Amino acid sequence: MEVIKRDNHIVDATDRPLGRLATEVAVLLRGKNKVGFAPYKDIGDFVTVKNVNGLKYTGKKFQDKIYYHHTLYLGGLKQATMKEVYLKKGPEEIFRKAVMGMLTKNKLRAKQIKRLRFQK
Repeated sequence: MEVIKRDNHIVDATDRPLGRLATEVAVLLRGKNKVGFAPYKDIGDFVTVKNVNGLKYTGKKFQDKIYYHHTLYLGGLKQATMKEVYLKKGPEEIFRKAVMGMLTKNKLRAKQIKRLRFQK
């Protein structure tokens, strides 16, 4: 059995655009920067994001971007703008949602997103 060596990466989010930083973090979580990468393997690293309050939101997306989720009941489609999510759950949730959208939509995604941590 192959032993996976996971590194720890610390990323500073001060004055970095949301999407660019989320892409960088998603690559580290998936392990695409490693030599033995394969889409079915979970060989990604741990990533700690510092100063997530200092993220830069470009354009008008802070007021205009809408997050949707469904409660699984009839007529249960809920929506919230990025500003509402920021005020209710904080910038960590916005960044986590951005990274989640960049990971593969399969069983590995839940394991990979657990390796994302935030530091004040």
